[in-house]
Amino acid sequence: MEFLGTTQTASYCGPKKSCALSELPPATITQESYQPYYLPGYRYLNSWRPSLFYKVSSNQSCPDDGSIGQNPLRPPTILPALRTALFSRYSRHDWDQATSAQLRGAETSRQWASRMTADSMRLMQDKDQLTRQMQEGTSRNLGQRLSDIGFWKSELTYELDRLLTENHALDNAKKRMECASDELEGPLQVALECLYHREKRIGVDLVHDNVEKNLIQEIDLLKCSQNQMKKLAERCGIQLRDNRDAQHALERDLADKNSAQFIDEKCFNLRSTSDSINFFHGVEKLNGTVSVPETWAKYSDNNIRHSQNMRANSIRLREEAENLLDSSSDQIWKQFTNTNLAFNSRIAEVTDVKNKLQLQLAKTMQEIFQTENTIMLLERAIMAKECPLKVAQTRLVNESFTIDDTLQTLKLRLCEAQDTLQLLVLSKTRLEHDLSVKANSLFLDKEKCMTMRKTFPSTPRLVGYS
Repeated sequence: MEFLGTTQTASYCGPKKSCALSELPPATITQESYQPYYLPGYRYLNSWRPSLFYKVSSNQSCPDDGSIGQNPLRPPTILPALRTALFSRYSRHDWDQATSAQLRGAETSRQWASRMTADSMRLMQDKDQLTRQMQEGTSRNLGQRLSDIGFWKSELTYELDRLLTENHALDNAKKRMECASDELEGPLQVALECLYHREKRIGVDLVHDNVEKNLIQEIDLLKCSQNQMKKLAERCGIQLRDNRDAQHALERDLADKNSAQFIDEKCFNLRSTSDSINFFHGVEKLNGTVSVPETWAKYSDNNIRHSQNMRANSIRLREEAENLLDSSSDQIWKQFTNTNLAFNSRIAEVTDVKNKLQLQLAKTMQEIFQTENTIMLLERAIMAKECPLKVAQTRLVNESFTIDDTLQTLKLRLCEAQDTLQLLVLSKTRLEHDLSVKANSLFLDKEKCMTMRKTFPSTPRLVGYS
């Protein structure tokens, strides 16, 4: 048969053995103190665990059955092996302490877990609120950033439009300078040819008159105006190159602003529910090569200021070009008019002299004709007196002397008439030569020079308008 609460395989059902009695020490309870909850990312502390340490007593050998005193009136124990198990159990006090320690440990763990849960909920609420505030702040910053980008974009666009307009105006001014310089080439060649043609004048007509002086002044003025226009056109070209550099800087800055605006608008529209969000490690590290808002704004401001300076220089060049074109056109027209007036005056003067010479030549020709008639009459008279002289020489001496004297007088007058005729012929030759000279001068001034000077560039063409 089996005893209640035991098994046949229990240790106390076997043969009797010597066993060591265990002395049960008092139970000691150790518990870690409560630690505050730390934020995520910090090293967690070891969770509290209640622990009971027991000191096991040294085993003692059981005495023999004969050495144990027995009450002769008490019946013998039916389960002699059960004695070892009864001696090895805890006492009621130990059990109460262990139970109290377990309850206190469980209560402490529960309280700690409750506090941790409350702290965690409060922490999650705080962090959630902080996250929302940070997102709202970032959204406000992005909105302000977009406003700043929009402002600088408008400023850059406005300045770029004005710079492009100024570049177009300066390029037109440069083309006008080049066209005006090319237009002056024709009048310059005409003035040079007039000067070269007048070098073909003959004799005394090769004089340094007002026409030649005005032609030299006109040539100098045309050459000076050409050089000034070419130099100013070169300066306009250099300024256009600087303007294009400023234009490229503005366009590059504007393209950067467009790219930044696209990125910031995309970031501004991102939400926690967006599909395109992801983790990107290392984005919080500051890049030392990027700009800060101050340098970012200063960069655009410097580009705009540089463009404004270039526009101011361009405007001054255009004003200088306009003044040069206007003043050169006025001076060239005035000089052209003065030269033409000098030509007309010289042509009138030479024409008047030529007319006088022609009149004088006609009179000289009349005198030559009369002188020739006189010479012919004198020769006839001398021939007529030869026969009376012969008669007189034959008759009387006194009559011979008288007739001889008459013949000598007639011959002397004949010689004088012949000398006068020679002088008249020489004067005629001179007059004819002067007439040919004057005719040559009139041909050069009136036919050659004035024919070329009938065409002259108009004022719009002189100021560069084609």
